[in-house]
This record gives sequence, C-alpha cells and structure tokens, in this order.
Amino acid sequence: MYYIGIDIGSTAAKVAVFENENLIETFTLPTGWSSVETAQKIKEILEEKGIKVEESKVVATGYGRVAVPYAHKVVTEITCHGVGAKYIFDNDDMVVIDVGGQDTKVIELTHGLVNNFYMNDKCSAGTGRFLEVMANTLGLTLGELSEYGRKGADVTISSMCTVFAESEVISLIGAGTKKEDIAFGVINSVVNKVASMCSKMGENSSYYLTGGLCENSYFLEELSKKLKSKVKTDSRGRYAGAIGAGILSKRVKK
Repeated sequence: MYYIGIDIGSTAAKVAVFENENLIETFTLPTGWSSVETAQKIKEILEEKGIKVEESKVVATGYGRVAVPYAHKVVTEITCHGVGAKYIFDNDDMVVIDVGGQDTKVIELTHGLVNNFYMNDKCSAGTGRFLEVMANTLGLTLGELSEYGRKGADVTISSMCTVFAESEVISLIGAGTKKEDIAFGVINSVVNKVASMCSKMGENSSYYLTGGLCENSYFLEELSKKLKSKVKTDSRGRYAGAIGAGILSKRVKK
C-alpha cells in the first residue's frame, strides 16, 4: 500500500510517498498557473514511477489542496507541517518556521502536537515572494541574492510592503548603493519579520526551518543570529507539508 502526501503551494508542489512505514519517494515541480493541471501532472509522474493513485491513499494540503480530485481528504497546512516536521526532526517540542512562497508560518509543537501558530498570509512581506521580487529588481537569482547579501552591510529596507520596498530598492539603485548592500538589506528585512513572528512563541525555543529556504545557508545563519539560537534544518525540510500529509493519509478510510 502506498500513502501519498501532496502539498500544492503557491509556487511549488511537493509530493511524498510512503510504502507502509518507509518514505520511498519525494519530488517537486512548479505549481504554474493552474493547481488542477499540477495535480494531474503529479498523478502522471506517480504512475510513471509505478505508483497507482487509485490503489493508494492520498491526502492533499497547501494553497491548492482542493484542486486534487483524487485526494481522499484535504488537511490544513498547519497540521501537515506539524506532523511532517515531527517526523523529519524527530522532536516533540520545537518551533517550526516555514517560509513559503505567499505566506510564512511559525508553528509551536508541544508533546508532538500543534500548541500555537502564527501565519503571515495577508501580505507577502517576509515570504519567498518578497525575496523573489527583490531579486528580480536587482537582476539576480534567489541564490545570487544570498551570495551578494553575505558580502554587504549597513542598508535597511524600512518598507515591509513589497510594493513600497521595491520602490525603495529602485531608489537605492538610483543612488548608487552597492548591490551587495541592498541584497543584505533585503534579506535582513525578511529575517527581522520572521524573528518578530518567532518572538511570540517565547524564549528558549528550539527552532527548525522548513520550506524552500531551508537550503539557504546565509538565511539560516542570519536568522540564527537574530534569534540568538541555532536554527536547524534538514535536506527534507522543503517536503515537511507533503510528508505530514503522507503520514496522515495512513489514517484515511477509503
């Protein structure tokens, strides 16, 4: 029996497949403009791998969770990320930070269960989309933005609104500010936003990063400095929501 978790985010879709108790497959693909088409593409990829959706149990989560017609159940992102993070990090008491494309989630787990959470979903400040817009304005990729930021200093992006922050970046470019310093200011603004959300969880927390930025060493370093606590992660961190959905699919009755 296969247990499949599908996390369709605003920018990327993640899939995790369990065979009984073993995580045997993970993959990701761009969400594109249509979550319905993405869900169909996921089904095709699974079947190419010999995993028949009709003979599996499927749980969908994320921004496009209602667009997966073959899902037996849809579950909220908070629940799936909590379950997935517990599996990945093998920890029952921690704060999970997920910087997504359109929202940022900070989830507190106590004794393995979601105890509290905060979600920034009303504005793209502090999200992957914010970084993407700023990188494009600077003519950089997201990876290059971090490389430049590591070499920069002493610039503050005061606007948290993406539109105003973009105008601020354009003004800095016009004033001849070094690209490295602007990149530093951009990433620092996201670090500050995420740290502010984390502060609502109290002190002495163990922090773990999931989502697309979990592979960004510079962001991890700066966030650790701001929180005054090492932020840990894992190579499977971007799949936390999908892994959680896959685990929860084991409870589904067909």
